[in-house]
Amino acid sequence: MKKLFLATALFLSVLSTQAQTKNVPNQAEVESDEDKSLAKGYFSQIMGVAMSATSNVKLFQFVYDWIGTPYHLGGDTKSGIDCSGFAYQLYTKVFNTAIGNNSRNIFSMVNPVGKEELKEGDLVFFKIHSRAITHVGVYIGNGKFAHASSSKGVMISYLADPYWTRYYYKGGRLLADAPQTN
Repeated sequence: MKKLFLATALFLSVLSTQAQTKNVPNQAEVESDEDKSLAKGYFSQIMGVAMSATSNVKLFQFVYDWIGTPYHLGGDTKSGIDCSGFAYQLYTKVFNTAIGNNSRNIFSMVNPVGKEELKEGDLVFFKIHSRAITHVGVYIGNGKFAHASSSKGVMISYLADPYWTRYYYKGGRLLADAPQTN
């Protein structure tokens, strides 16, 4: 418990320091290796995902910030969001890339990849009680994905969970010519 408290305190200290330096030109883009290492360790523990040296801390920060946001069909804010709204917000904020506004539109923007080939940031698609794609999430590694569940809001789930295995359709990696946002 003491270690978790210290890790949380250190992480919050790092975030506070970064927030104070965001208005300094060019420094907002610079993050020390020590800060990245601390953040990766923190997210590895919280999300149960072993982060590598190439892991995208911004992706994990975004997911962490949205965990627990309630589900709202058609929503795209922290007061309520649906699965495609979550994926859209994540891709806009983390990858500076615009994607479709529903799971079927988003699927049309990806190259399908096998489950064993999924990488951080890839999209995962599901056909839940339908012949059409009805749900989308974002793969975060170690067999886990972040998504907005209609029953529990934004959460992290296991692809190997029997429910998700039953409805899993395909994974996808965004096409190289996806539009960038400003």
